Amino acid sequence: MTRTAPDAVPAERIGDMRCGVGESPVWHPAEQALYWTDIPGRTLWRWRPSDARVAHWSLPQQAGCIAMREDGWLLAMENGIHELPELHAGQPAPAPRQVAAVAHAAAGMRFNDGRCDRQGRFWAGTMVQDMALAQPHGRLYRYAAGRLDSPVDDDLIVSNGMAFSPDGKTMYLSDSHGSRQVVWAYDYDIGTGVPHNRRVFIPALPAGRPDGAAIDADGCYWICGNEAGRVYRYTPQGRLDRTLTVPVPRVAMCAFGEADLSTLFVTSIRAPGTPAEALDGAVYALRPGVRGLEETAYAG
Repeated sequence: MTRTAPDAVPAERIGDMRCGVGESPVWHPAEQALYWTDIPGRTLWRWRPSDARVAHWSLPQQAGCIAMREDGWLLAMENGIHELPELHAGQPAPAPRQVAAVAHAAAGMRFNDGRCDRQGRFWAGTMVQDMALAQPHGRLYRYAAGRLDSPVDDDLIVSNGMAFSPDGKTMYLSDSHGSRQVVWAYDYDIGTGVPHNRRVFIPALPAGRPDGAAIDADGCYWICGNEAGRVYRYTPQGRLDRTLTVPVPRVAMCAFGEADLSTLFVTSIRAPGTPAEALDGAVYALRPGVRGLEETAYAG
């Protein structure tokens, strides 16, 4: 049965951090810890539920999204893709090493949302940072075998909402700019890593702009409704069947984690001028009664 009214699933705040733009949460199974980036804060965060310990590392550039490697991380930053070795709490982050440069289509751009496909290719999209300009210069890139390919898709204002179905044969992508607010689905060739047959999957959310996303073990697509304080679950057929509430309006991205992947972590945004006492920018944990999928690490 379709459930469009919000579910009674409590949202528990984790830690006491408040990010400017909390993005790209990734559950690290070996460490049993959640990582995410604060984009304008140029900070990589980690929270470990076993002891509620929080750690963070400063970065030299804004990192829009991150992906696990066997021995560290990949970061899509302002000027390209960077490698970051394994991190240790209490020690500064090593200097990231750029492994691929990007030729942006306009000034003032950076990478935004992204993740690895089921085969371990790293996907990330770009955007003009000043969203008020509404410039469609965003591009979608694939980084694999140590090479950043030419744009695979373009004409994006704010590339967002990337996710892959459990079998890897469907790719999802959103444009979260207020003038578009659409989510697309693509057929995805898992052998070549090429998406095709783009079609509208969600023409618009019930409220809020589509932002970051996750996939659960049933193949359903969870998408954050930025400015609405909602996280929506859509079936593979594009039918809305769950709505969760988060106690801050600008929810940014979600990810499943903890030992059984049954906790949905949600990052959020703290806009300039937000009252000091407001919790915008915090990270929340919800337990919706379904399990997620382990995030795929970069395969090299």
